[in-house]
Amino acid sequence: MQAYQQALPEIESLGGSLIAISPELPDNSLSTAEKNALSFPVLSDSGNEVARRYRLTIRMPEVIEPIFTQFGFPLPKWNGDDSWELPMPGTFVIDRGGVVRLAYVDADYTTRLEPKEIIDCLRKL
Repeated sequence: MQAYQQALPEIESLGGSLIAISPELPDNSLSTAEKNALSFPVLSDSGNEVARRYRLTIRMPEVIEPIFTQFGFPLPKWNGDDSWELPMPGTFVIDRGGVVRLAYVDADYTTRLEPKEIIDCLRKL
């Protein structure tokens, strides 16, 4: 998120905008935006309704549940449902006509699309 924040001026100069979507409850999404000093919106997809429609959710293994809770991240409390689901991180560039020009999804939450790829895509539009 911070890398995207750093790239935001160039993205905006190319006519783009950034929106993050999180399964967190709205207050928690706001906290995430504030904690990371983000100047782009972080929307709440409570219950992963949108992510589930696009088949982008994964169910956390039951063995992980007590570990998450022990380290202060109980998903049901944070996300407002009992599903123990998380969305796979995805980045999409959608043009003004609603056409997806770039899609990147990885089940490994530590792997994200480099901002340079977004900028390169925007330059081609």
